[in-house]
Amino acid sequence: MKNFMSGENIKGKKISVIGGARSGLAVAKLLKKFGADVFISDMKKPEEIKYVKFTLQELDELGIKYEFGGHSESVFECDFMVISPGVPSNSEVVKKAVERGLKVLSEIEVASWFCKAPIVAVTGTNGKTTTTSLIGHIFKTAGFKTIVAGNIGSPFSDYVLDVDEESVVVLEVSSFQLDHIESFKPKVAVLLNITPDHLDRYASFSDYILSKFRIFKNQRSDDFAVYNYDDEIVQPYVEQLDVIKMPFSVLEKLSCGAFVEDDYLVFNFKNKKERILKMSELRLRGIHNVYNSLAAALAARAMEVKDEIIRESLKSFEGVPHRLEFVREINGVKFINDSKATNVNSLWYALESFDEPIILIAGGRDKGNDYSKVYDLVRRKVKLILAIGESREKVYNEFKNLTRVIKVDSMEEAVRRAYEEARPGDVVLLSPACASFDMFEDFEHRGEVFKKLVNQL
Repeated sequence: MKNFMSGENIKGKKISVIGGARSGLAVAKLLKKFGADVFISDMKKPEEIKYVKFTLQELDELGIKYEFGGHSESVFECDFMVISPGVPSNSEVVKKAVERGLKVLSEIEVASWFCKAPIVAVTGTNGKTTTTSLIGHIFKTAGFKTIVAGNIGSPFSDYVLDVDEESVVVLEVSSFQLDHIESFKPKVAVLLNITPDHLDRYASFSDYILSKFRIFKNQRSDDFAVYNYDDEIVQPYVEQLDVIKMPFSVLEKLSCGAFVEDDYLVFNFKNKKERILKMSELRLRGIHNVYNSLAAALAARAMEVKDEIIRESLKSFEGVPHRLEFVREINGVKFINDSKATNVNSLWYALESFDEPIILIAGGRDKGNDYSKVYDLVRRKVKLILAIGESREKVYNEFKNLTRVIKVDSMEEAVRRAYEEARPGDVVLLSPACASFDMFEDFEHRGEVFKKLVNQL
């Protein structure tokens, strides 16, 4: 696909964009700007697509052809196809395109053709959004013109023409986006961890792992791989890559990289150790955020940000919404919104972050969850579970022998019961370990509903 990596080569190409929400619309506009013949196709009707701030009249004015409510044969009459992150690789339209020999690309692949700035890309099962936001915060503090985009909510295609050689682009990238890259090459690739997730969209855990590793696919020997040394899946793979390796660890003292020693975050490069800051000075709580902070610090170091700026940025970063977000304290009871916890691993990190007794609100659309890894934490820390959503029966059966579990019918009932049951010193924690689509539009909507209900108490 190298031959498409300039504006002139796009001109006149017939390109089908599958998915008409944020990413699809952004990449369609970008390609149209460079003279492509663009066709948007979406299974949903326009009124069913969330976040879409456009009218069909606007698409007509831009000269972008479209169809909504299904995919016709017209989608295959193209030079290549671009798919939004929400379109599964195993969907019928993608499978048919591949069978017909069409190249299928992701939005981040296409946007990268036009990017003049170095890219710092972050992936992993958990911690992507926090780490991406933290890296962006460090670069902004350092004075870089910084774009933070990707899976974090802002399509790369919306901003790529705003950057120059002096800018830096920080992207959160999902496995779905990495599935369909060809030439996408980050200067710094960050891999936080790999645990089972999205098994509803992959044939096997092995396929999911291979998708994550694609972040390194096009890196050269002068590019950087920032990776979790403590992750037994990640570490052996990255060790054999021909790149500049920057490992981070909480468990080991590394001869090169970033780690924890005597409660300090430490850099060790060329046998020179430097303490960055005390763990207690981090604004973010929980061991998972120590990992995220080490990864962000290394990514900044790779781009030659001074240690002093890294230190100040780690101290001042306040986190992102829906990730262990403090909502309110009422009569000595803290309410915490961790709606982004859509898998068991995220729940594990949330429970690990608190010493106080926990009232846990959990449940939603199950993604094949194995709850056994949180049994011990639930037994020791959780005084009550309020089980919600499609999976409430499963949640009830998994934990009924470990702690009290009450099945509830709505988030309203969950918040009300939590408030009634809580005592001073308790934490009410929304950390569902499930997807949100059974009751809500997405995890943000779920978190906003929770916060609104808490603020009405």
